[in-house]
Amino acid sequence: MLGFLLCNGQSHALFVSPPKDPAPLIKEIFPSSTKVSDKQGQIPFWTIYKEDEILGYAFETNDIAKIPAYSGEPVNMLVAIDPKGIYLGAKVLEHHEPIILAGIPESKLHAFTEQYDGLNVSDRLKVGGNHTEGIVHIDGLSGATVTVMVMNVGIVKSATIIARELGIISASQEAIQPMGTIYPNEFEKSDWTKLTGDGSIRRLYLNRKTVDEAFVGTQAEHVDEATLEQKQDEFADIYFAQLNIPTIGRNILGDSEYDYLMSSLKPGEHALILMGTGYSFKGSGFVRGAIFDRLQVLQNDDAFAFRDLDHNRVPDIYIQGAPKFTESSIFIIREHHEFNPASDWQLELLVRRQTGPLDSIFTSFKADYHTLDKYLDRPALILPEPELTLVQQVWQEKQVEVIFLLVLMGILLITLFFQDILVQYPKFMHNFRHSFLVVTVIFIGWYWGGQLSVVNVFTFLQAFMSDFSWDLFLLDPIIFILWGAAAVTALLWGRAVYCGWLCPFGALQELINVFTRYIKIPQFELPWAVHERLWAIKYLILLALFGISLDSLALAEQFAEVEPFKTTFLLKFDRQWPFIAWAVLLLVINIFNRKFFCRYLCPLGAALSTSNSIRLFSWLRRRKECGQPCKTCAKECEIQAIHPDGTINMRECHYCLDCQVTYFDDEKCPPLKKAARKKVQQIEKFKAQQIKVVDAS
Repeated sequence: MLGFLLCNGQSHALFVSPPKDPAPLIKEIFPSSTKVSDKQGQIPFWTIYKEDEILGYAFETNDIAKIPAYSGEPVNMLVAIDPKGIYLGAKVLEHHEPIILAGIPESKLHAFTEQYDGLNVSDRLKVGGNHTEGIVHIDGLSGATVTVMVMNVGIVKSATIIARELGIISASQEAIQPMGTIYPNEFEKSDWTKLTGDGSIRRLYLNRKTVDEAFVGTQAEHVDEATLEQKQDEFADIYFAQLNIPTIGRNILGDSEYDYLMSSLKPGEHALILMGTGYSFKGSGFVRGAIFDRLQVLQNDDAFAFRDLDHNRVPDIYIQGAPKFTESSIFIIREHHEFNPASDWQLELLVRRQTGPLDSIFTSFKADYHTLDKYLDRPALILPEPELTLVQQVWQEKQVEVIFLLVLMGILLITLFFQDILVQYPKFMHNFRHSFLVVTVIFIGWYWGGQLSVVNVFTFLQAFMSDFSWDLFLLDPIIFILWGAAAVTALLWGRAVYCGWLCPFGALQELINVFTRYIKIPQFELPWAVHERLWAIKYLILLALFGISLDSLALAEQFAEVEPFKTTFLLKFDRQWPFIAWAVLLLVINIFNRKFFCRYLCPLGAALSTSNSIRLFSWLRRRKECGQPCKTCAKECEIQAIHPDGTINMRECHYCLDCQVTYFDDEKCPPLKKAARKKVQQIEKFKAQQIKVVDAS
C-alpha cells in the first residue's frame, strides 16, 4: 500500500510542502507596488510602497507569534494589512501538518485563508462555533479543526501586535473605570499648602536644563540653549487642578465666582484651572477662533485640546498662601470628550523651538493628576474577562462533546466492572455492545473526528524528547480524552478495551461484519499457523514507522497513511482515489474476515499492545478445561485471539466479551453442560433410591 501511494504522482505531490518565498506573494497581494522595504524593527515587517505612498505592511507569523499546531510545529504564514488595519491577504508559507500534507487539497486551504480578506485587525475572529454578537465567525476546515484554529490565533495575534506597533490600533485597557461622580456638597476650608500637599493641586515644574536635554540630537538642540549658569533657572512652573470640585474651586475662586462657574457648566462638562509663571501655556501667538497649541489633556487613549470658547480668564485667586502667577486660566472640557473624573489624567505641555522661518521642532512634558477619593464617588474598576487561551477556547467550544464523551467513558467503565453480571444476559449484552459501537462510529468517529492514530504516538514521543508542552495535546479535547482513556484502560486491562470499544474504525469493521454474518455471507478464516504469523506484520510496520520518525516525523506521518483512519473519519472519503481505494479494500476484506486490518496491519494496535506486559488485571475468566478438551471459545472467537491451548492472547484480544458470555452459559459451555448433566443424574439417582426405600416398606 505504501509503495502504491508513493508511486502515485498526485498523491506524492501532496506529501511535499517546501517553504515558499514571500516576495512573489507580496507582489501578488500588492500588484501596483513599486518598492518593498527590508524587514525592519524589533517586530520585523515589510513596508510596501507605490512611489512614496504606503500601500500596506506584510509580515510572517513565525517572526511574531510562533504557535505549535497539530504536528508540534508552527504554521508559518504571510499576512498583509493596509494602513487602516484591513486584512489584504494571508498565505501559508510553510507547514508540517499531516492532515494537510496528505489529505486536504491546497484549494481548500486557500479558501480558508481568503476569508480574512476585507476583515479588520480590530475584529474579534473565531473559527467555527455558534454565532455570537461582536464576534466574526470564520468557517473551519473539515478534518483540520485544530490546525486552522492555531492558524487563526497566529494570524490575529501577529496582526494585532503589528497594528499596535504601527499605531493602527491602541493597546487594550487592562481595566475599565466607570464614570465617577463628583460630590457636589463636599467642601472643606483649606489653604494653598494643604491643597498642594495632599495632591488636590498638582505641579509641573521645568528648569532650562530639562528642556535643553529634551532637544538633544535634534536640529533645535542649540536653539535658545541655556548657558551653564542658566541651566537651573526656571523655564516653566505650572500648577493645575480640577476646578469643579467644591473644595478646590471654592477655595481658589471664592464662593461667588465658583457658583457662577458651576452655573455655566453643562451636564458632563468639567473645568480645569492652570496657574503659571515662565513659559506661557497659552502662547503669545494665540488668536481668536484658534486652538491652544501648547497644552492638551490626556486620558486613557484620548487627547483633549482647547479652543478659545473653552477658555475663561481667572479674575482673582482667593486661596490663602498662593504664590503670584503671571497667567492663570480656566479651561472647560466639553461633554463630547467624555472626560471621567474618576480616571487619572495628564496635563501635557508642548514646547516648540523654531529652526527656520516656517520650520519648528517640538517636544512635550507631562504631569499626572489623580482625583482624591474624598472628592468623588469612584465606582470599582471593571476588570475585563481575561482573554481565554486557545486551549481554553477549544475546550469551552467542545463542552457538549466533552461531557457526552465522559459519560460514554463512565458507561464503559461500569460495563467493565460489572461484566461478570452483564454477560449472563447474552441478548442484552450483544444489543448493548452493538449500540455502543454505533455510537463510537457515528459520534466519536464521524461527528467528532476522534480517531486515534499512530501519528499521535510519534508526536507525543517527539514532544517528550524536545520542549514538552501539554498545550499541544490539549488543543483537541476529544483526542486528549480518548488518549487518556486508552492509557488508563491499557494500564488496567491492556490494549483490548480501546481496540474493542473505542476505536471508530475497529467498530465500523465489526458492525459491517456482524451485518454480513446476519445475511449469511460466508466467512474465511486463515489456518492458525498462518494467522499467528501474520500478527507480526503490524509490529514490523510499527517498528518501520518508528525508525522513520526518529529521522523525520513528517516522513513518518506520510507513511502512516497505511492507516485508513484519516480517509474514513477525518476526511469522510473526500480525498484522492488511491486513499479511498485502500480504505474501501480493507472494509471489503472485512466482510469475509472480521477486523482483518486490526488483526494484521494496524500499527496503532501494535503500539498499544506493548502495555500488555504491565497490565494490572486479568478479568477474563478461564477454566482448566479451556483448550483441552474444550475448544468452544477458541472456535467462536471471531478475531482468533484464543490459542488452541485455551489461553487468551491479550495482545490480540478486543474484549468483545463473547467468550465470557459462553463461560457463564450452561447451555453452551461444555464444562457447565457436563456439570449440569451430572447434577441431573445425581438428582435422578437420589429419586430412584427414594422410590426403593418406599417399596421396601
